Amino acid sequence: MNNLRKHFPLIEHYTYLNTAATGLLSREVFDYQQDKNIDLLTQGSLNRDKEAKTLAETREKLAQFFTAEAARIALVPNFTFGLNTILEGLPKDTSFLLLENDYPSINLAVEARNFKIYYAKINEHLEQNILQKIEVEKPQVLALSLVQYLNGIKIDLSFLQELKKKFPQLLIIADGTQYLGTEDFNFSTSGIDVLGASAYKWLNAGFGNGFFMFSKEAEQRISPKTEGFGSHVGKYKEEGNTLIGRLEPGHLNYTNIGSVKVALELQEKIGRQATEKQLQTLSAEAKKQFTQLGLLEDCVIKREKHATIFNINGDEKLFHQLTQNGIICSQRGNGIRVSFHYYNTLEDLEVLVNILKR
Repeated sequence: MNNLRKHFPLIEHYTYLNTAATGLLSREVFDYQQDKNIDLLTQGSLNRDKEAKTLAETREKLAQFFTAEAARIALVPNFTFGLNTILEGLPKDTSFLLLENDYPSINLAVEARNFKIYYAKINEHLEQNILQKIEVEKPQVLALSLVQYLNGIKIDLSFLQELKKKFPQLLIIADGTQYLGTEDFNFSTSGIDVLGASAYKWLNAGFGNGFFMFSKEAEQRISPKTEGFGSHVGKYKEEGNTLIGRLEPGHLNYTNIGSVKVALELQEKIGRQATEKQLQTLSAEAKKQFTQLGLLEDCVIKREKHATIFNINGDEKLFHQLTQNGIICSQRGNGIRVSFHYYNTLEDLEVLVNILKR
């Protein structure tokens, strides 16, 4: 994967280990956005009329990429907007199971409403913790991140499949922002009812775009009251009273939404199997090296599979040392978060480890 510098010019100058905060913008997406803005500058409303097809094409590309149905994919400015709209479409007495210290945009949105809420702990026994809570408390909805933003703990996706089979009435709502774009994923067989994501991280589509995919069951159980002109305009929304229409009540930024399609096409061009293999290699080697250096939490070390996000022990002094050596990362929680995407290499990991060993 060493030939990606032409697509992501920033990696020519820095060791970029911060995709969990912001995914890099590719030249392809940048050029697309430039072209679309020039069209708007020079054509005005004539351009908008032509761009109406952008939403349908992006919806269809997402459906093909993640094996979902285009008619059940809503396009939104970001995950948080979409989730809050969805929550308004659930009965007020709905009970939820959340994860302690999950991504704030999930927990805060649920906690802001008068739902009955239970919590499961995030540790090496994550799946068992969730199952035990469901068996005892019998919540109606499980809402969680597929990958934890703080330390990269990744839910076993086969566990969610089995969970849905065991509890078919359980509505599973998942945030895929820190997951989608890292490996092949089939929504139709996942057991997840609602899967949303902002596309600016691991999908590398820039800001101002996101999407939600729905199962048939979710479409029947969620009924937000949001409504507007955009709810009825465009392919897949002509019949009216659609769930995706209720998440799209107003106009969307065609350029930002279309960027998702361009970003997905770039992943396909690079090779989805190649990118997934690269990320598996990086995750395994990083976990091995960080474990040897004593930098990881026990709950991360004890889990068999992990994402490519790691929170390593480190203070302000170490963070400053890393940035001074051209390593871009983030301070999160009690440590320093580093994250590896397919444009990273084992050489990037080596640069980091050499500094950590000093």
